[in-house]
Amino acid sequence: MKRREPLGLDMTPVVDIIFILLIFFLVSSVFKKEELALMLELPKAGASKEVKEEKTLSIELSKDSLAVNGKKVRYEEVISKILPLAKDGKIIMFYIDKDVPYSRLVRMLDLLKKHSLNKLALITKEE
Repeated sequence: MKRREPLGLDMTPVVDIIFILLIFFLVSSVFKKEELALMLELPKAGASKEVKEEKTLSIELSKDSLAVNGKKVRYEEVISKILPLAKDGKIIMFYIDKDVPYSRLVRMLDLLKKHSLNKLALITKEE
């Protein structure tokens, strides 16, 4: 007498299709990198203007930290990080926490002005 094998679905093609779909969605989707390294609460403003992302350089300033292009740096290292990137005429986007002391902001702006980095955009939240 011949033994019958139980009938069942072959799962191999299903797994192959799932992997193909997964690869398709990973390749076709766009991942936006989190642009801020510091957790800032930006002040609100009514008037705003869009700045093209490809010609920008970001500086984040909080009470006790500083970041350039999403990486924390010390105050002494800021110019060495910014100068090579800003020579291409990039706009420096300044993200400043609303609780930053005015003297800290002036110190940073003075440092940028001393190196002739005048293309600044102060970023705020829309009301």
